Amino acid sequence: MFAAEAVFAKLPPRYRELIRRNREMFRFAVVGSATFLVDMVVMYSLKWTILDTKPVTARAIGVIVATVVGYVLNREWSFRTRGGRERHHEAALYFLISGVGVALSSAPMLVSRYVLFLSEPHISWAAQEIADFVSGLIVGTLLAMVFRFWAFRKFVFPAPKVVTKPEVHTIIKTVSAPRPEKRLATTEERSVPLR
Repeated sequence: MFAAEAVFAKLPPRYRELIRRNREMFRFAVVGSATFLVDMVVMYSLKWTILDTKPVTARAIGVIVATVVGYVLNREWSFRTRGGRERHHEAALYFLISGVGVALSSAPMLVSRYVLFLSEPHISWAAQEIADFVSGLIVGTLLAMVFRFWAFRKFVFPAPKVVTKPEVHTIIKTVSAPRPEKRLATTEERSVPLR
């Protein structure tokens, strides 16, 4: 992620300010880009070798591997100022939401292949690969990304609790409230025996 910060330093000031205000979204997008590459490499490596007859399975495995990488990067970089949950709860929620993301990410390719029949022998190999790329890696990834960003911020990495300061009028009331007066005991009171 140091490369992203080096690029950030070279941007014009107005873009740096825009990114600074939307820091989490920018970092999430950088992590998403990295995991997109992981997903694409894993999916096509499997799809063109051992899972050549099961492209949706290759797609799901690619998403799962990218999800594990994404958890580490999001936890340590994108949302590092958030949290407040125990690590095992956070990880469980992350992977649960990512499971929904896997389904959302795989659904467009499932529709492309088995509902629209955009696969061989119905269309050429090149058209099939383009349909898989567009439905799986573009549409599916965008759909899952929007859902994950919302769900991660809402459930997995909630905003840190803000400590509210007491209002000014409360402080003034406390300071200006009458205090009980301490009075010294008179000599008569001091000389009275206790019974």
